[in-house]
Amino acid sequence: MEHHVYFWLKSERNNEDDRKCFEQGLRDLCQSTFLTSSHWGMPAQTKPRPVTDHSFAYALSLKFSSMEDHNSYQEGDPVHDAFITKFKDWWEKVLVMDVA
Repeated sequence: MEHHVYFWLKSERNNEDDRKCFEQGLRDLCQSTFLTSSHWGMPAQTKPRPVTDHSFAYALSLKFSSMEDHNSYQEGDPVHDAFITKFKDWWEKVLVMDVA
């Protein structure tokens, strides 16, 4: 199961110090014991096309070995909860796409 998350940070958070802090938060989030793999980054510098969206600030891709692990991550994982608590006011928009 894959969990993809796209973050649009608020304009006041679009500065070097806040980006460094958010990136550390993403690194910490990727330490959850429920994950089988993780990757985060900023939009790739690919050529603009009608089907691509480069407007987000960060993307996160997480893989879980089961739906149960995903559900445990969503419902009570202290690592995930700490990330949400710290950064929930930092983003303008979040988009989640889950793939089975």
